[in-house]
Amino acid sequence: MNLKRLLVNLGLLCYGAVSLQSSFAASDPQLDPDNTVYKRMVTQGPATPFIETLYKCPVTVANHRLSSVGKITATDGTVIIVPAETALQKGLGPKSADLYSECAQITPKNASEVSAKDVPVVVVDPDGEVITGYIVADNYYEMWVNGKLVSVDNTPYTPFNSAIVKFKVKRPYTIAFLLVDWDEHLGLGMEQFPVPVTDKTSQWYPGDGGLIAKFSDGTVTDSSWKAQTFYIAPLNDPAEVVEKGNVHDTPLKGRVHPFAKKPDCKDQCFAIHYPIPANWQTKRFNDLNWPRAWEYTDEDIGVNSLPAYTRYPELFSGARWIWTQNLVLDNVVIARKTVR
Repeated sequence: MNLKRLLVNLGLLCYGAVSLQSSFAASDPQLDPDNTVYKRMVTQGPATPFIETLYKCPVTVANHRLSSVGKITATDGTVIIVPAETALQKGLGPKSADLYSECAQITPKNASEVSAKDVPVVVVDPDGEVITGYIVADNYYEMWVNGKLVSVDNTPYTPFNSAIVKFKVKRPYTIAFLLVDWDEHLGLGMEQFPVPVTDKTSQWYPGDGGLIAKFSDGTVTDSSWKAQTFYIAPLNDPAEVVEKGNVHDTPLKGRVHPFAKKPDCKDQCFAIHYPIPANWQTKRFNDLNWPRAWEYTDEDIGVNSLPAYTRYPELFSGARWIWTQNLVLDNVVIARKTVR
């Protein structure tokens, strides 16, 4: 066993101080990291914004929020980008095609008005099958197939949108999503509850996430996917996160609204972060020891009146909302599925 592999197996390979993406050396073709040992990083208090917003809606809508990005330093000196370092921030593409978008003024009344005919096909395998997918993410997603970026959410926060994707690939193939429940209080895992504000606690509100997707080859989001969390907040105390092998759990905090316990720490709340392994997008990344995704209902996610989703039940039939084990506190999640 060479030194590099030994360090990986011990969980001691050094991660870059500025980016959580820098870890395992991709130059080693035999290296299949499974990230079984995680380096916990603790932060407290708000991050410092360095990007005002990644997107500005070009028209006036009822609920547009800025997708700000910030930096915060953990107790071990690691500088962390919050809520996440994304393909959208880096200017990578392709941007998502709209199924429903108030900002783009694309709002089909029902599935019969939806057409994927003009959606560009991203070629993963030239001799593969063309697959069409429909996606709703709360709030941001980026989707990779066999390590190739095929769709980047063009509206990272609100108003809530939905997307169409087309890609050409051969089986077996691996889908990997990076998912972000966006912060308004950067580094604290909280947002401001929509106005009118009737309760002062709603200005320090832990939001929640969610992903639902269905593809034309029959692939749907459900508990057969793997899902891992990398940013957990807000917390009154870092000890509220319990690590059991590869499971990062908050067993005493409640998993969905309205049962999730809202901390009273406000701008003094803690957050737990874990480094994102470099090869998470690829088909050879070993997610065997990751926990399975949890399934959630429309009521859990709070989308019963969300037209980006509810107008098109046929397009999502058979798919389930998924996330990690805590819909409220887990803010950055990677979900993966190998389709055989």
